[in-house]
Amino acid sequence: MSVIQPIVLCGGSGTRLWPLSRKTLPKQFVPLIDNKNLLVLTLERLRRLNTEVTCVAAEEHRFLVQESIEAADVCGKQLLEPMARNTAAAMSAIALLADPEQLLLFAPADHHIPDADRFVATIQKGIPAALAGYLVTFGVEPTFPSTAYGYIRQGNKLDEALGEEAGHAVAAFVEKPAASHAEQLLLAGGHLWNAGILLVQAKVLLAAVEQHAPDILESCRLATAAIETDGDFLRMDSAAFGRCRSQSIDYAVLEKCDRVAVIPFQGRWSDVGSWNAVAELHDVDGDGNRISGQGFAMGARNTFIYAPNRPVVALGTKDLLVVDTPDALLVAHSDCAEQVKDVVALLTTQGHSQATRHRRIPRPWGAYDSIDDGERFAVKRLTVKPGAHLALRMHHHRAEHWVVVKGTARVVCDDKVLLVKENESIYIPVGARYKLENAGKTILEVIEVQTGGYLGEDDIVRFDDLPERADGQRRRLA
Repeated sequence: MSVIQPIVLCGGSGTRLWPLSRKTLPKQFVPLIDNKNLLVLTLERLRRLNTEVTCVAAEEHRFLVQESIEAADVCGKQLLEPMARNTAAAMSAIALLADPEQLLLFAPADHHIPDADRFVATIQKGIPAALAGYLVTFGVEPTFPSTAYGYIRQGNKLDEALGEEAGHAVAAFVEKPAASHAEQLLLAGGHLWNAGILLVQAKVLLAAVEQHAPDILESCRLATAAIETDGDFLRMDSAAFGRCRSQSIDYAVLEKCDRVAVIPFQGRWSDVGSWNAVAELHDVDGDGNRISGQGFAMGARNTFIYAPNRPVVALGTKDLLVVDTPDALLVAHSDCAEQVKDVVALLTTQGHSQATRHRRIPRPWGAYDSIDDGERFAVKRLTVKPGAHLALRMHHHRAEHWVVVKGTARVVCDDKVLLVKENESIYIPVGARYKLENAGKTILEVIEVQTGGYLGEDDIVRFDDLPERADGQRRRLA
């Protein structure tokens, strides 16, 4: 059996799942199922094929991806995109860095496929066709006339020499249809939901991109010509990648190529692309209500409540989606789930930070949660991982007062080095050079009170956090 190299595409902003999913923390990083995020579940599923997994991710999400890699118990490199350029560029860059004969399995980071054994068996059915030069896609047997998914029309069955279950040639890709067209496709048969998963040899993908989107391939060649390595992080040339055209692999290549095959997947699958889709992942009661967290439905029908942080009560409601977060609340009719992205666009144009940023902001060393703020003050809760530290820094406009509520902090403040334990505090004056480190083996929790005339995050002068880089030599992923 040929070795498959899984590639997880971790891009996407997930605006349809606002306010839980935002630009700084897209849906693939949000714990949605059994307190695990979708990326961890994806990596655990792909681990059955290969414990070496490569992720393509945004620079700003690299540490979130790293945490998920560690949680899933896989070994993983990350190819970091300096900016989003869609799947055609991401896949081309990966293929350029891989051995030409390598079988690459491209999978989205944010899909829910609970039957991992059936998933793996389905992927393995595609190996003979992929080795024969096909670009092998995977389609889901539709269970209802969905307007949220694209469709794949199956053509002639592939040569029996490739196996009885090697699938069919793709006759056509169908855009997300209107409701009436979706019903026609379901009644006609032979149509599958497009799962956005691709199995292909690196050399086959590169040849297809060269034929149908040569400009994208050339930009990626330039961007990957001198990869910079920083541990498990691989960085492309930002300027070259920035000049690349942004287009999906479907539009750029698959819809134009005559050697595309599709294999049906007959298990449960969801792209978790709306709050209705999230609701369907939860158990339903006799009144059609679905609850996550501290939700309560009283006299309610067909209502979904997402309430991880505090009690939320739906009284006498019908056909509602209620999603509660610490700094934003969504109440929507279930028929309007696809319009949530328009809400995000509106909030963004009006300058609301909640459109793109969570109150809790992940950092390489842990995270901070903005609890409260006002004129000349801000209160944050810092959580620092064991062995991690905030880089040596200083502020021109603000002072800070720290109270340790859990763990032990090692604090450097100008020429002093102090251990600050639980229920102890320390004052950091304006202009002081300081560093905070978790000196223990458990999470360090600190309440930080900032005071001053300007409290913006850009009032930070860092002194020792420039990452060490390797010599930039090209290296293979497999």
